[in-house]
Amino acid sequence: MNVVVCVKQIPDPTAPQSLDASYNLDRSGKLILDEADTYGVEMALQLVDRAGGGEVTVVSMGSSADLAGIRNALAMGAARAIVVSDEALRGTDALGTAKVLAAAVRRAAPDLVLAATESSDGYTGTLPVQLAELLAWPSVTFATSVSVEGTTLSVHRQTEAGYDEVTAPLPAVVTLTAGVVEPRYASFKGIMAAKSKPVEQLSVADLGLEGQVGPAGARQAIVDVTAAEARAGGEKHVDEGDGAARIVAFLESIKVL
Repeated sequence: MNVVVCVKQIPDPTAPQSLDASYNLDRSGKLILDEADTYGVEMALQLVDRAGGGEVTVVSMGSSADLAGIRNALAMGAARAIVVSDEALRGTDALGTAKVLAAAVRRAAPDLVLAATESSDGYTGTLPVQLAELLAWPSVTFATSVSVEGTTLSVHRQTEAGYDEVTAPLPAVVTLTAGVVEPRYASFKGIMAAKSKPVEQLSVADLGLEGQVGPAGARQAIVDVTAAEARAGGEKHVDEGDGAARIVAFLESIKVL
């Protein structure tokens, strides 16, 4: 069984965040593997182990200048990585990113694609289902458990009331909720082995997506960013016997009552 995990390298969340001149998140500093993606890597490794064979490939779009996050996924046990890196990708929107990942996934020809529900630095939550649509594969979101029997995928899908039991034919795209599994720590042996595992680096031209990504392919553009206003302190009143009336008047003013 071959599984692709879509992963993302993000700026270290413990460091101060800033925007570049184009209002994009500055990614020139240290990059790490998004914690949300470690669940996908772990789930993929477990599924391959249960199947008795196959491999896990991680696919990512972003800078190849720092591959520490990708190497972390390889150190966990993934067999190889495909990284799409190109200056032409700067300013790509969610749909453009989905097109890039779809093209990379097709090269890997997996039985299953796993992804986080959303990235920790983007929060659109739209990319995985866009990816599934572009691949013309079934999509199952918010999975709390995943199993495969032959060519049938079985998922417990989280809902407000509990979970739904969903089945779909393979290949398919599944998004995982945080905590679905306990990600393993990379061992020293795994870290050393990751240094020699193959990382295929591709450009936009390699995928045949010239003119479809970056600002030219984006359907939205950030024209300005304004800092949020500082939250003002609340009003304080000393209850002199009219506290209840003041509360009612305030609730009426904000149309709660």
